[in-house]
Amino acid sequence: MASSGEDTSNDDDMPPAAAAMAVGAHLLGFSDEILLHILSHVPSTDLVLNVRRTCRKLAVLCLDKSLTHTVLLQKDYEASEDKVKQLVKEIGREIQQLNMAGCYWLSGATIEHVARCRSLVKVNLSGCHLTSLRLSKMLSALQHLRSLAIDVSPGFDAGQLSGECKATLSRVRELKQTLYTPSYGVVPCCTSLEKLLLYFEILDRTREGAILSGQLMVGQSNVPHYQNLRVFYARLAPGYINQEVVRLYLAVLSDRTPENLHAFLISVPGSFAESGATKNLLDSMARNVALDALQLPKSWLNGSSLLQHMKFNNPFYFSFSRCTLSGGHLIQRVINGGKELRSLASLNLSGCVHCLSPDSLLRKAEDDIDSGILETLVASCRNLRHLNLSAAHHHSSEGPGRHLCQLLARLRHLRSLSLPVCSVADSAPRADRAPAQPAMHAVPRGFGKKVRIGVQSCPNPFSGQAGPQPSSVFWSLLKDVPFLERLELIGSNFSSAMPRNEPAIRNSLPPCSRAQNVGDSEVAAIGQLAFLRHLTLAQLPSILTGSGLVSIGLQCQQLQSLSLANLGMMGKVVYMSALSDMLKHCKRLKDLRLEQPYFSANAQFFQALSQCSALQRLCLVSRSGTLQPEAVLAFMAHCLHVVVCHMFTGESLATCKSLQQSLLRRVRHSERGCRLSRAPPQQHLTSLPALPANSLPPRSSVSGLFSLGQVGYV
Repeated sequence: MASSGEDTSNDDDMPPAAAAMAVGAHLLGFSDEILLHILSHVPSTDLVLNVRRTCRKLAVLCLDKSLTHTVLLQKDYEASEDKVKQLVKEIGREIQQLNMAGCYWLSGATIEHVARCRSLVKVNLSGCHLTSLRLSKMLSALQHLRSLAIDVSPGFDAGQLSGECKATLSRVRELKQTLYTPSYGVVPCCTSLEKLLLYFEILDRTREGAILSGQLMVGQSNVPHYQNLRVFYARLAPGYINQEVVRLYLAVLSDRTPENLHAFLISVPGSFAESGATKNLLDSMARNVALDALQLPKSWLNGSSLLQHMKFNNPFYFSFSRCTLSGGHLIQRVINGGKELRSLASLNLSGCVHCLSPDSLLRKAEDDIDSGILETLVASCRNLRHLNLSAAHHHSSEGPGRHLCQLLARLRHLRSLSLPVCSVADSAPRADRAPAQPAMHAVPRGFGKKVRIGVQSCPNPFSGQAGPQPSSVFWSLLKDVPFLERLELIGSNFSSAMPRNEPAIRNSLPPCSRAQNVGDSEVAAIGQLAFLRHLTLAQLPSILTGSGLVSIGLQCQQLQSLSLANLGMMGKVVYMSALSDMLKHCKRLKDLRLEQPYFSANAQFFQALSQCSALQRLCLVSRSGTLQPEAVLAFMAHCLHVVVCHMFTGESLATCKSLQQSLLRRVRHSERGCRLSRAPPQQHLTSLPALPANSLPPRSSVSGLFSLGQVGYV
């Protein structure tokens, strides 16, 4: 003990430089395996250009193949052009996988240095500046390439690709292609494709106002080659042009369906009419292939017998979002009569209002679910990792063991879960409940009488009895699935004021009556999830103080993404104090989205937000909301990692422009961007069309954008 005391005393007397050296000596005393694991969390640019130069041991470890084999520059906003060039110069020959997705700040000349990485097998250049000639020059040097991700922008010309480039493309097996113009891109050159991911982000009109047409693709090079295709995925942004172009891609599939096709997924916002070619394609798939993953537009499934004839091998992914799929069809046609489906890992039933009821024609929204159907689903798909039951009313009936939360608690492998708020309520509203109780938290209409909220009607998570009641079914559910990484609790009638893929709705529906039973104590129950990384809470009318948010901030230390919308009474922000307390503890928070009418983005809010040292993206949507420009400037000056700032409030356009100019004077345009906007007047909100997806760049690729517009709900 005496010896130990002497050591401690000597450490305290050490000068700072000597103490730092002592800490370094202890660190280097770890085994190489532990040090390599630690170094794997250091950005590649820092690893090679800085850490490697500290000592001889780290100089060797930083060049270990396990660290130089894969280089991730995505969202590494401090990776300047000089750093990237130097990185490629030093370890380019060792890199086999390179991810530069969203590196919008790098010039085409810098991207061209990728050609020096001769051993590349996989490269992601989505969101990077590339012309046809630069792409051709770069790919000509990458003879070992097997996986490629690129954007196809206006001006792309496949005729400029050299023979060496086409030879490289002929060996590519995986292709992710984001289209900003009607084109086949490089797909016709990829004759060995096994996996094709297509993202259609084409605007209906050019910048000059000319209407685009998919007919521009007629006569372009050759048609795609799909004979070896195993995975086909297409995601469409809103707009008729995207649907027109994807039909041209699908037309080839309808002529000859690949025999080895295992996954067929098409994600379309809104309606997408079925054509003769697509009908032939689906009929051919039903006859000739056995799928492992399936997602189709709702209009292709509703009213058809396709699922009855489709064959599945070892399915791992199903998505039937917004389909009129009844519980009977789900059990008989998808789960094959309740047989065990251990392979199924992901199931999306979002918006399937009848999926837990035996008869879809007779069910009303307020009717209870059939617990037997859910029990069969849970028993058959016991290895589910991702489940989405949102955008529907799933009300549980009275009785032990029949509640939705009690049945879902058996899915111990869940990693992401999305539920409607009303589904986690303990029971239906009782007939003997005072009529004024639920009205307290309902959306105020007109000049209604103000409500006294000083007396809480639900337990305070931080009182002597602290925390959610263990008897709560929602509390028990979260206790049994402790490894959840993503949780969404969204009101069944919720609609964002600024959606990404749908027109804005002015008159939103009121919350479900059973949602009145979900309040602060249920939110506090989320604090049990120590591994939670992404959280969404929307349309919880019975939030009184938001005290449960503090519990989440204190206990969910892995939280990286937080989205809150319409909590508590709509006419007043009741959780501001709790939110400020919560943010002080969110040291790893990177994304924050708030959608709340009358939100005041004042100094108190931004001071609390400034303590989120890892924050990179902020989005605030608030009808009749306010902001303090001085607080915004102080926040942006303090949080140096913020790269995207979206604010849609009730402030005047002059205030926004003044703040914009102030920020531009303080922040270098090449490093950080801020996008501010005045929210459209409420009376004109419904007349504004939803912006196409490509008019809102990815959160990791926004720089120096200042314009009016709409933001999608995340």
